[in-house]
Amino acid sequence: MYQAQRPFQSEFVKLRTLNYHVLTWGSPAPDKAALVMLHGWMDVAASFQFVVDALGEEFFKDRFILAPDWRGYGLTRAPEVDNFWFPDYLADLDFLLDHYAADQAVDLLGHSMGGNVVMLYAGVRPERIRRLINLEGFGMPATQPDQAPARYARWIDELKRLHRGELDLKSYADVSGVAHRLMKTNPRLNDNKAAWLARHWARENPAGQWEILGAAAHKVVSAHLYQLEEALACFRAIRAPLLSVQASDNQMDKWWQGRYTLAQYQDRLNNVPQVKQATVHEAGHMLHHDQPQQVAALIESFLA
Repeated sequence: MYQAQRPFQSEFVKLRTLNYHVLTWGSPAPDKAALVMLHGWMDVAASFQFVVDALGEEFFKDRFILAPDWRGYGLTRAPEVDNFWFPDYLADLDFLLDHYAADQAVDLLGHSMGGNVVMLYAGVRPERIRRLINLEGFGMPATQPDQAPARYARWIDELKRLHRGELDLKSYADVSGVAHRLMKTNPRLNDNKAAWLARHWARENPAGQWEILGAAAHKVVSAHLYQLEEALACFRAIRAPLLSVQASDNQMDKWWQGRYTLAQYQDRLNNVPQVKQATVHEAGHMLHHDQPQQVAALIESFLA
C-alpha cells in the first residue's frame, strides 16, 4: 500500500450548520502562505495526498495546506436533504476561509467540480485570492431558457428515483472491492495508490460492507440550468492570476458528445484577465493521481 510521506492532520470545524471535516498539512503561522485545495464530485480531500507528498521540501516548509471534504462527501456529514445546490459550495468556502485565513489572501486550487467552484468564487471574492489554480474544472455546456421545462421535470423524476432507492451508491464486500472500483474508473491508478485511497473514499459499515463516503443525493441533477453569462461575469471579476491545467487525455468529447468542447472552454478563459495554461502529460481527468509530480511542479512554479 502507498505510504504517505507527509501524513495529514484531521479535524472538524463548525461551518454554517455543518461539522466540516478538514485535512491539514503543516502548521498555520502568520508568515506561511495558505494553500487551499478543493476536491471534485464523488471524491474526498485525501485525494490530494499524492500531490502534497510530491511538493519540494523548500516549498512545503513555507506553506500551510488544507483540504476540506465538501458537504456530503468524506466525513462531512450531509444534512437531511435530497438534493444539493451549487451556491452552497461558494458559501461553505467563504466560511472556511474565515476560519483558517481571515486576514490573508490564499492560494486556491480546485479539481473538476472544485475547479468550477474556485472559478466562480475568485470572481465573487477577488480580494481573498492571491493565486488561482484550476485542474480540469471546465464548467458546463451553455443552456437556453427553453430547456427549463424539461430540466425541472428531470429534477423531479430524479428526486423520485432517489427516494425509491434507485440512485443509492453501490457497497462492496471488502476494501479491495473499493480499490478495484477506483482502478476501473481510472486505469492509470496503480494498485498501491488505489488501496490507500480506498480507505479514505469508503468506510466499513456495521454489516461489514464498505460504503462510498458520498451522499446519493449528489447524483440528482440540478434543477437550475447552467447560466453561462453569469459564470463569465464571475470570470471577468477575477483579479488573481489563473493557472488552468488540463490532462493530455482530454475527455470532454466523451462527456458532452460535441455539446461542449475544449476549444469552447479555452474561449471562455479569454474573459479572465490573467491566464496561463498548462498540460499534464500521460494523464487523464484524475491528473493529480496519475502524475502528482508534474502537478506539484506546476503548483510550485506558479505560486513561487
